[in-house]
Amino acid sequence: MNNLLMDETDDIAGTNAKANVNAGAGEAYRLAEQKASHYFTTLSQRLLKNTHMDTLAEDFKEWQKKHIQRFNWLAWLPGKRKPNSRDIQKYMHWLNMTGKLEDYLDRSISYIYMRDLGQALDSPKTQENIRRTIQDTQKYFTRNASEHQQPDYISPVALYRWGQREHVEEAVIWVMDKLKHVAANIPEELDAAQAQRKLIKIILGVVLHVYDELTEQTPREERIDRLDAAIRLGYSYGLTYPFVDDLLDSQALNAQQKEQYSAMIQKALLTGVVPDLEEWEGPQLEVIRYVHAELREAFEYIRNYQRAEMQQTFFEQSYVFFHSQEIDRGKKITNAHYTNEELYIPIIIKSASSRLIVRSVLSASEDEGFDLRTFHYGIYNQLADDFADMFDDLQDGAVTPYTYYLKYRDLRPDLINPYELYWAVISYLIHDIYESSPKAREVILDRAINGLKRSRERLGQAKYDEVMGIFAAGQPELNQIVQQMVRKADDVDFLDKLLRDEVVQQLSRDKQQKETFQNTIQTVRERINVELQISKSAEEPDMKTALMDAANYSLQGDGKRLRPILTWVMGVQQYGLPESSIMPLLRSMEFMHTASLIFDDLPTQDNASTRRGRSTLHQLHNSSTAELTGLFLIQRAIREQSSLHQFDAQAVLKLIQYSAVKAEDMCMGQAMDLGSRGKILTLEELNAICFYKTGIAFEAALVMPAILAQVKDEEIAELKTFAYHAGIAFQIRDDLLDHTGDQRVLGKPAGQDERNNNSTFVSILGEQGAQKAMWEHYCFAFDALRRMPKPIPFLKHLLDYLVGRER
Repeated sequence: MNNLLMDETDDIAGTNAKANVNAGAGEAYRLAEQKASHYFTTLSQRLLKNTHMDTLAEDFKEWQKKHIQRFNWLAWLPGKRKPNSRDIQKYMHWLNMTGKLEDYLDRSISYIYMRDLGQALDSPKTQENIRRTIQDTQKYFTRNASEHQQPDYISPVALYRWGQREHVEEAVIWVMDKLKHVAANIPEELDAAQAQRKLIKIILGVVLHVYDELTEQTPREERIDRLDAAIRLGYSYGLTYPFVDDLLDSQALNAQQKEQYSAMIQKALLTGVVPDLEEWEGPQLEVIRYVHAELREAFEYIRNYQRAEMQQTFFEQSYVFFHSQEIDRGKKITNAHYTNEELYIPIIIKSASSRLIVRSVLSASEDEGFDLRTFHYGIYNQLADDFADMFDDLQDGAVTPYTYYLKYRDLRPDLINPYELYWAVISYLIHDIYESSPKAREVILDRAINGLKRSRERLGQAKYDEVMGIFAAGQPELNQIVQQMVRKADDVDFLDKLLRDEVVQQLSRDKQQKETFQNTIQTVRERINVELQISKSAEEPDMKTALMDAANYSLQGDGKRLRPILTWVMGVQQYGLPESSIMPLLRSMEFMHTASLIFDDLPTQDNASTRRGRSTLHQLHNSSTAELTGLFLIQRAIREQSSLHQFDAQAVLKLIQYSAVKAEDMCMGQAMDLGSRGKILTLEELNAICFYKTGIAFEAALVMPAILAQVKDEEIAELKTFAYHAGIAFQIRDDLLDHTGDQRVLGKPAGQDERNNNSTFVSILGEQGAQKAMWEHYCFAFDALRRMPKPIPFLKHLLDYLVGRER
């Protein structure tokens, strides 16, 4: 009876809690709408009366003193001419050489503190944080310039090493794995690069919020815990951008699916629980299943992180954000009757909520100054973005203040011109929110002029003039000053804009290279598979034919062919060797590798029953046949290598000698492995075994074509370094898959190492420690690649494959 009463009491409490969330969410939106309405009224009244124009003119005069310079002939001297800012490394070098780098970083980082962190720029604490960040950023760019390296702004290496410095490697590994799966599940209808960029930006934004609150006095463990949580919270919140906002804005879902999906999100925000996925009809079922599972996990992580007293705030702010988006999303460009309030109030709410919510995600205490600045700032950023995107939005039929004004300005003289409102917002921010702060004026006007300069560059002068003729016609005096500033002003670039462009290009380039990598593997694998079968002649003795059949059985398995593919890439693509000429080398690589697998699988060694999804050779025949087949394949490999007639004889001899030494080393590695069975190894011993068993094969695949191409010893040394670390990373991934993998995916039984009582990286380091070691070797291998004379994208993506594969 007591249990029944307790259950009933819990049900009542749960129902009351949900009712409170529902009521609280509705009230929160009403208050946000009231606040936005007041802000909009203030802005529109100023615009109507033009009360902001005189102060804005004074702001322009002050701003021009620094940015409108007389023509400088020295700027055209060699080394002084400004390079294209899209080449970030050259641009940073130029800024540094001309003494402009510190000012450039100052306005860029000040802007981030203003926009993303909601800080007042005249605060001593904020100024100190900005100064420290400028120093760190300046060191980063000048260091890369001195090392003649192009920075990789979203490199797993840079991210993991940052994680090491902050002792949050586990969170970094977790988020890198999450980002990999997000990239794989973004529907084709979405811009994958932009979706990933937004998600990365949100993660960085949340981490920045935490960084801003940390001090030198923050205890080490607290710092680690907060940064770890920031990474996971940033991902969990950021996931809503590609998989809620972008997905509902795209054509990936039909109208019925959007309605169903939107209802599910709203229910989660109103009840505090992500509902089960109901029956889903139509396309994108697998994507929706993935998204639903990921959003549920993210939602629960955020909810569990919240302090009890902050949970309702989080749900209310999330609802306000989502509901304002839904209202805005529901507008139709064909409706000619939207009021100014209907056009502007929802975007004031959503543009402010998107950043206000970050503090509630972090369960941070209330900060009235942050709330005030962030609420009023949002519309400034939104109007700038909408101006930049207006023609894309118009093509998509999206309703924004700009697209709506473009379409109905002649029919609706009551419509507020969004471009004019933009300048009213700027004046309000400078003088009412930032209290006429010179630094705030400088940054805000820098950003506004930079946005117009970028639009002119993107649209072309003629189209830009046409746009200005529409939006600036009502304020000719203002426009004359603004356009003079756009034409003549210098030093208004911002780092975040350049990084955004670079990240999008890098993500797009990375996607294209990954597709090339996968296509290369598939194409070359198919060619190699055709070449691998050992042909039999009628004159062959029956016993030799039987060995050939056994060899062909082992060669026919579903092998990855990584080693010969790698040899093909290095030989043909990197060194320009004729494909037909190195085909014997490719065959020899796979013959040697298959022979080693046959030996590994024997009952006296690994005692494996399946390999490459089929029965092992000794299971199909017997151990003797397997042993002889392995020996047969080794001799065939030597025979193939000795037939490399189109290359320098001394180079071929050097290759055969190198191959023999490496085969000896592989035998030693297997002997070391067998001798270690049942023993507890040290990490150093396991690394040695791993290198001799696995790393050497990677090394041979890289070095053999380099020997034939007669490249310099220094390059071969870097290839060996890459192979050493890539080979160990490969083996660690194997150990992790054996520990946690699925036999149906692996093609062989999981858990063999544990059953055979073998020491592995997992048994020595634990699962988390093994993951860290794998990424450490990944970083060392990547460093070796960067020291190569020219980039080898295939090897970079091979590294990604080695540590990310599922089999």
